[in-house]
Amino acid sequence: MKNSRLSLIFNTFSKKEIRDLRKWLNSPAHNQRADVQELFELLSKNVQNGSEKSIEKERLYKKLFPKEKYDDARFRQTIHFLHKAIEEFLIFQELTSDQVKSKTALATVFRKKKIDKLFNKTIKEAKELQLKSKFRNADFQQNEFQIELEEYTFREKQKRTTEMNLQELTNALDLTFIARKLRYSYLMYAHQNVYKTEYDFGFLNKMLNYIEEAELDKLPSIGVYYYGLKTHIEKDNPLHFQNLKEAIFDNTHLFPRSEARDIYLMAINHLIKQMNSGADFALREVFDLYKKGIEERLLFEGEFISRFTFRNVVTISLKVEEFEWVDFFIENYQPYLQEKFRENVVHFSKATLAYAKKDYPTAMKLFTQVEYNDTLMNLNAKNMLVKMFYEEDEFDALESLLSSMRAYLTRKKVMGYHKSFITNFIKLTKKLLKVSPYDKAQIEKLRLDIMEAAPMASSERQWLLTQLEKV
Repeated sequence: MKNSRLSLIFNTFSKKEIRDLRKWLNSPAHNQRADVQELFELLSKNVQNGSEKSIEKERLYKKLFPKEKYDDARFRQTIHFLHKAIEEFLIFQELTSDQVKSKTALATVFRKKKIDKLFNKTIKEAKELQLKSKFRNADFQQNEFQIELEEYTFREKQKRTTEMNLQELTNALDLTFIARKLRYSYLMYAHQNVYKTEYDFGFLNKMLNYIEEAELDKLPSIGVYYYGLKTHIEKDNPLHFQNLKEAIFDNTHLFPRSEARDIYLMAINHLIKQMNSGADFALREVFDLYKKGIEERLLFEGEFISRFTFRNVVTISLKVEEFEWVDFFIENYQPYLQEKFRENVVHFSKATLAYAKKDYPTAMKLFTQVEYNDTLMNLNAKNMLVKMFYEEDEFDALESLLSSMRAYLTRKKVMGYHKSFITNFIKLTKKLLKVSPYDKAQIEKLRLDIMEAAPMASSERQWLLTQLEKV
């Protein structure tokens, strides 16, 4: 049964879901088979405990039917009914997770049964719940439309003169469509930038003009994505990003956490692209987004911060010299790193902080204490050691380190992109060591080599040029 559909589903269940599913299966309305209940109990106990041998088909069958010889057809029938009951439970969970949607669906039932009094009461309750909704995203607009549609359908069948809500219905439909169109267009732009894909955005530009004319950007479900798209389309207009940043900081609490996280990450990725293109303003803006996203826990993945996000936060914060905040971040947020990565990431972050503050003795000590289990962390640590050894005139240690880095690149499976970066840095650092301060032609030749080296990280290129100027 390992990797079966049932075991895959059981592995996703929380303790609460197990309890709720047990109640579901114990109800005759959803299940009337004792073998289905027993199989559920066996799986809930053994799958989540990782007892793989205990969920082999023959073992399970023997516990379900101790006096019978194994019958595969009968066992598959038990599995089928349990799987069907679980699917119905999951559907019920999904459909009832949104109170407004559930109440509107109940109003539909009363309308179809022609119980006008209960319909009116229920649709009123749906509207009240809608007003109290925590979120104001596209799903909110969708619920608004569904309520108006249900009320229109009810009124249209009354067969008497009555005021129709056609204006409210079409307005809600427009806002629902616009909110969803903007969100997926924003995702298309983000995907296009990463994967170099060309998409057809249809009449998006006309829609953006309409939004501006109708001042719909004031609505959270529209404004965040409207300004996000404008930052992509009109990259040279800094006002769009400022409007986007304001919309994000003011409104992401009105979006579900997963959607708010996507909004932050798309804005961050856009800024990183701007940074790589030389936009000076982008670095501080990335820091602001990372800081706010961490403080609001929107950049968490479940209960944890990924090691990549943690390192990115440290790197960006150090570039804007927010040393005190980095120290605070490392100390206060390290418990949110997964335990298997925590020691290495925290150690690397502290060493990087010391390097950025030019506390070279501390940074050298920290970097030489540990061989990190992440290849790129090791390479970054060695890069910083190269710079420190050179600036501190530790040339014997530097020569030894450069040789060991070459050997490391040969020994480890490093991606070609990163390998080329490091190889170029090693080669040019070796040339820097040998350049004569009295040979202007040699200095100029090395300057051109540094400028033309590709690929080369901008920070490494700038460091090499700075050191060459000191020769």
